[in-house]
Amino acid sequence: MTVSSLAAALIDTLRERLGPNHVATAESDMAGALVELRGLYRGNAIAVVRPGDTQEVAFVVAQCARAGIPVVPQGGNTGLVGGGVPYGGIVLSLSRLDRVRALDPVNGTITVEAGCILQRVQSTAAEAGYLFPLSLASEGSCTIGGNLATNAGGTAVLRYGNTRELTLGVEVVLADGRIWDGLKGLRKDNTGYDLRDLFIGSEGTLGIITAAVLKLVPAPRTRVTAFVGCDSPDNALTLFNRLRTASADHLTAFEYIPAFGLDIVLKHRPAYRRPLAESHPSYALIELTSPQANADLRGSLEEVLSEALEDGTIADAVLGESEAQSIALWGMRENLSEVQSLEGGSIKHDVAVPVSRVAEFIDVATAACEAVMPGLRVCAFGHFGDGNIHFNLSQPVGMDKAAYLAEWERFNRIVHDIVTGMNGSIAAEHGIGLIKRDELSHYKDPVALDLMRAIKRTLDPSNLLNPGKVLSVGRDDPATLPGSSQAVLA
Repeated sequence: MTVSSLAAALIDTLRERLGPNHVATAESDMAGALVELRGLYRGNAIAVVRPGDTQEVAFVVAQCARAGIPVVPQGGNTGLVGGGVPYGGIVLSLSRLDRVRALDPVNGTITVEAGCILQRVQSTAAEAGYLFPLSLASEGSCTIGGNLATNAGGTAVLRYGNTRELTLGVEVVLADGRIWDGLKGLRKDNTGYDLRDLFIGSEGTLGIITAAVLKLVPAPRTRVTAFVGCDSPDNALTLFNRLRTASADHLTAFEYIPAFGLDIVLKHRPAYRRPLAESHPSYALIELTSPQANADLRGSLEEVLSEALEDGTIADAVLGESEAQSIALWGMRENLSEVQSLEGGSIKHDVAVPVSRVAEFIDVATAACEAVMPGLRVCAFGHFGDGNIHFNLSQPVGMDKAAYLAEWERFNRIVHDIVTGMNGSIAAEHGIGLIKRDELSHYKDPVALDLMRAIKRTLDPSNLLNPGKVLSVGRDDPATLPGSSQAVLA
C-alpha cells in the first residue's frame, strides 16, 4: 500500500470514529494549523483531527502508529519556535479537550484537560477563591497543553515557578496509543522515576499530554504595583536584590523594560501615557502581593524605593494608586512583544543566565550586537527575577527586512556564545521547536543530548510524535518527511 493510500485509509478510519466534522482535509479548513504564529514557518498536513476525549486521542495515535503516519499535537498554536508546525502527517488538535474535571480546594488543586484556555483555568480558580499563578501575554488563547509542552514561564515565575513547578500530575497518550494515568494530586511520591517531568517541556515529542493536575494558591487580597526608572540594568538588579531581601515571598514580579521598549509601546499604543516625568535608560515593573487583606505592602515598597532614591539606585518611581492605574502599568509591559513587530524585523532570543549576571549579560550582549550592525535597536526585556531575558533585536530603520532576518544565525552565535559563557541557557521559556533545534547541538552537553535521544528512541521508536522538533534523531528533518515541504523562514 502506498503512502497516499495508507493516508486515505487512515482518514476514513478516523472519520468513522470521530465523525466527519472533526477530521478536516480541505486546505482552507487546515490553513490556520499549518503556520507558526509569527509566520516564520509554514508546513503541510494530510488532515487536522479534533478528538473529543482522551480515549479518542489514544485511538488516533494508535491508528497513526499502525499506518506509520506522524502526529503533531497542537493546542492554541501560539508557540514562537515552530514546535507545532507539521511537515506531513496529521495535526492532532486538542481544542475539544477543554473540560475542568475537578477542583479540590482542600488539596489546592484543579484538574483540567489539555485544551483548556489558560485564562479559563485562571477564572475558574478565582471563582473558588484561589489563584492559578501562571500568567502569559497569550493567556486568552494559549492552552494548558501547550503550556505544559513548553514548560511555560511568564511573569510570576519569580514567586511561583514555571509550569513544571505548578503541576502535580499528568495524563499522557504514548506513541503506541496507550494511556498513562499519572493524574495524582500528590506533593510527595517517591515510587520510582518521576515520569511526569519527562513529558512536561518535551514539546509533544515523547507523548501527548491530555490532562493535568495543577496547583492552586490562595488568591491575593492585597496588591501593590510600581513603575521605576533607573540609569542602568545594574541599578535595576541592585533594586531587585533589595526588594527580594525586604519583601521575601511578597515579591511576585520584577519585570525589566529598556527605554526603547517603553518608547515603542507609547508610539504604537497612544492610549498609554509615559508613567514617569522623564525618560530613563532602564525601567522596572514591580508587583508585591499577599493573601492577607491588611498586609502593608505599600508601606514596605515605599520604604525600599525611598532608600533607593536617596542613594541614587533609582531615579524616579510611581505607584499605582488604583486598580485601573496598576492595570495600565502592566499594559505597557504586556504590549511590548506585540508592538515590537511593528518596528520591522525582529531577531529574538529567549535566554536565561544566573540572576546575578543578568545585568552584565544585557550590557555585554548589547555592545557585541551593536558593534556588528550600526543602527541595530536592542530590545532586551523580561523576567529579571528569574534571569530570563528576551533579548530581541529590532532591525535598523530603513533596512530591508528580508536582508536583516538573513543575519539571524550570525546574531545567534554572538548572543548564544555570551549566554553559554555565563553558564546560561539558550532556551528559557519558549522551547526549542524548529528554530533552536540545530542550535542545541552547538551548546548542549553531548552526554545530555545522547540521553535525550535515548529517551526519545525508547518512548517513540518510530519517531512519529512531532518528528523533527527539539532533537535530530535521524529521519526527522522536515524536508525528508513523507509529503512534506521545507520550512519557510521568512
